[in-house]
Amino acid sequence: MAKAKKNKAPTGNVIAVNRRARHDFSIEDRLEAGLELQGWEVRSLRAGRAQIAEAYVVLKRGECWLLGAHIPPLPSASTHVVADPTRTRRLLLHRHEIDRLVGATERRGYTLVPLQLYWKRGRAKLEIGLAKGKRKHDKREDEKEKDWERQRQRLMRHAV
Repeated sequence: MAKAKKNKAPTGNVIAVNRRARHDFSIEDRLEAGLELQGWEVRSLRAGRAQIAEAYVVLKRGECWLLGAHIPPLPSASTHVVADPTRTRRLLLHRHEIDRLVGATERRGYTLVPLQLYWKRGRAKLEIGLAKGKRKHDKREDEKEKDWERQRQRLMRHAV
């Protein structure tokens, strides 16, 4: 199985970030996917109006879908289009990427979590994380680690 290339997290043009994902899941791998959007959704994203905190990714019939993402229409949206803010949106991935994700989710118990929504060369992209759910003790361990890191930084500042 080919290893997916590691993409650096996009620095600018970020539309929405799912901070909860890093807290609830340990992310093993990241993948970039395009989004199949309607015109009013693109305009709304350009205005920075999107929420992916409650969203999740599913694989159905050999395709990848984003469910639960909230993209509210702009007040100036077209009147002849019925805008559904939480409609199911198709994710655009290569066949070999979808096959790899199907194998990981069905056989190895991983889940797909949307991490970040951003612009790349004028196109909306979604960063998906192949993740395993954290248990309560894992979350506590991460919290202790973060607290220790903060404490260490404080001590280093006062020592200098």
